[in-house]
Amino acid sequence: MNMPKRTSLLAFAFVLLPSSLLAASAQNSTDDLAQCLTNRTENFTGLIRVIHTPQDPTYTPIYELLLQELRFMTNSTPKPWVIVTALKESHIQATIYCSKKHGFQIRIRSGGHDFEGSSYISEVPFVVLDLFQFHSIDIDVETATAWVHSGATLGQLYYEISQKSRTLAFPAGYWSTVGVGGHLAGGGYGALLRKYGLAADNVIDAIVIDVNGTILNRSSMGEDLFWAIRGGGHGNFGVIVSWKVKLVAVPETVTVFKVSRTLEQNATALVHRWQYVAPTIHEDLTMTLRISSVDAPQQIPNRTMLIGFESLFLGGADRLQVLMNASFPELGLTREDCREMSWIESVLMLADIFPNGSSPAILLNRTAVPKQYTKQKADYVEKPISVEGLEGIWKVFSEIEAEAGGMNWTPYGGRMSEIPDSEIAYPHRAGNIFLIYEAVYWNGEKIGPVSPRHVRWVRKLHRYLTPYVSKNPRSAYANYRDYDLGTNNIIPFDNQSVSWGIQYFKNNFKRLVQVKTKVDPGNFFQNEQSIPPSKVTRS
Repeated sequence: MNMPKRTSLLAFAFVLLPSSLLAASAQNSTDDLAQCLTNRTENFTGLIRVIHTPQDPTYTPIYELLLQELRFMTNSTPKPWVIVTALKESHIQATIYCSKKHGFQIRIRSGGHDFEGSSYISEVPFVVLDLFQFHSIDIDVETATAWVHSGATLGQLYYEISQKSRTLAFPAGYWSTVGVGGHLAGGGYGALLRKYGLAADNVIDAIVIDVNGTILNRSSMGEDLFWAIRGGGHGNFGVIVSWKVKLVAVPETVTVFKVSRTLEQNATALVHRWQYVAPTIHEDLTMTLRISSVDAPQQIPNRTMLIGFESLFLGGADRLQVLMNASFPELGLTREDCREMSWIESVLMLADIFPNGSSPAILLNRTAVPKQYTKQKADYVEKPISVEGLEGIWKVFSEIEAEAGGMNWTPYGGRMSEIPDSEIAYPHRAGNIFLIYEAVYWNGEKIGPVSPRHVRWVRKLHRYLTPYVSKNPRSAYANYRDYDLGTNNIIPFDNQSVSWGIQYFKNNFKRLVQVKTKVDPGNFFQNEQSIPPSKVTRS
């Protein structure tokens, strides 16, 4: 295969060399790095290869296995010089040591759901440290805790919990293939957030390998670093090997409902009313909205909005019915709309990707969520959007590109309003009534890996929302990485742009910079949107 494309300081050093010498220099750099890694660890553990160079038959399958955003699966996408699929902590330590020695950056990948590909793409020479083999889970039912490796997926964690208990759960995301490492590092929300907060709120210890290769736990890393890794984003402070999390109580029977309404079924009024109900209703209920446009062939124009009301309630259907009748009778929820089930069954149903009747074991499938060509954005809403504002959203959705666009609105309130903004690095708490996820999809096989018109559409939607969302700053969610907000300048090394930092972390950004300056003053752990030190100190 062709060597990965490079645009880097190393390439600048070779700019006057003939192409044959440039290729030879690149190959020598790869060989030197691979030899350093081999010298410091085993290339094979049993039959499993640990170090993968572009010449190895394992390289491309490993690289593409967890590449979730298909717009990055192109020949021109900059690829790693080496991939290390760590099996032991010593493999991680060797990767840090050799990458520093030979002038490579590290990109850390656990699930591959990074929206901008920063866990497996870089314009400078880099190594992918892939943790998907680092996926063990140890659950202690007696203490309601679990140690989880960063390379495990949310689906794997949910499945393992369900095999030990029907009344324990973990409050994290909907998609089973998301890696635990990146999800917890950025915050992590799901159907239990109004009852138990974010995934990161329920972390009680962690194992981190720092820039010096030192293995740290909560006690030895100190409370500042422990604060920062919970919600401060991934790839900033070190390699987070594993997390100790607090499991939460759920009843043996929970209730799920999914009902949809169109504009012709009074959806606009229902969405307007939802903004007042969903963030204030009992914390046992999380009622999200899925918003899209659909064909309406009997109408002129022939598009309408479809609003899906999808909910998890921690209790039985009868109690839910009483609650909804008292708080949101306009929706007209019936007993027939409600399905009682176990918590693990609700995980399958709310994921919206598994066939009816699927066994929980399907959660172990790392490729269950389809890979797609997408562009995503996010917003936080502090005041209800007016009816006129909603009608303007529907107008944006009338455009042809919106046929593959959508939004999810996730209500806050409950526990999310009780935790201070400064408790962990994730800052978006009281004052927000819901989070908006904005996305557009396209058929890359027909259109190409990037569709400018679809990307323009989701940016137009984002611009339209400006008067209705948070301000000063307009906030964003670190786990929904978005380079439209700005990026660091990787070259030159210490010229950093932080416009995105305030949007992701608000007032917590200053403390994150202080932690970064203390634990990684040379800025070894960096990417296009990594926390910068206040001043780069080269060793």
